[in-house]
Amino acid sequence: MTRDVDTPLGPARVTVTEPAGATVGTLVLGHGAGGGIGSADLTAVTADAAAAGWRVLGVEQPWRVAGRRIAPAPPRLDEGWTAVLAALRDDGRLTGRLVLGGRSAGARVACRTAAALGADGVLCLAFPLHPPGRPERSRAGELTAVEVPLGVVQGERDALGRPEELAAVLTGRPGASLYAVPGDHALTRSPDVVALAAVDWLAGVAEVSPGDPAGVSGAGAARPA
Repeated sequence: MTRDVDTPLGPARVTVTEPAGATVGTLVLGHGAGGGIGSADLTAVTADAAAAGWRVLGVEQPWRVAGRRIAPAPPRLDEGWTAVLAALRDDGRLTGRLVLGGRSAGARVACRTAAALGADGVLCLAFPLHPPGRPERSRAGELTAVEVPLGVVQGERDALGRPEELAAVLTGRPGASLYAVPGDHALTRSPDVVALAAVDWLAGVAEVSPGDPAGVSGAGAARPA
């Protein structure tokens, strides 16, 4: 099921995937700057998370709905995303534990808005730690600002941040879990493994009592080591 949501930047589009049984929580996923919510990793995570009891809401940002090719600046992305979440909350769609997430640029949006939107966890697929070949332009601050359980699923050959680079940022941070999976930034090599990692992390979030951080985890092939 899809529905359009008005935002100050124009209409966004939300695709709703309901779980077959009881709802554990709500997972809201945003897309990257180069594609929509139909990417291989987001599609796989949506299917497996719904099978595990999560309502999954895929958010197509207004610039994508309008057919534009270039994403706006981060503050505008956050503005559109925040407006969508407000509408979904008013409609009673954000039931249970709330996890914000997405791939690449969408993961950054989720990190930046988690506190203001009352997220219980943040799921990052292919977090772009830095531009290709520019490690000095680190976006680590967006990750370290997240104070709720954080799950990062990263391709072993990601030119925008390899798992060992992410591990250096996240080591010693309570509630942070890092999963290393086959592939590069696109995460198209093994989307089933990406989904396995994401659902493994989501299961931990569902079990954590409010206010308690999840355990710190390091990199692993499909689950944290």
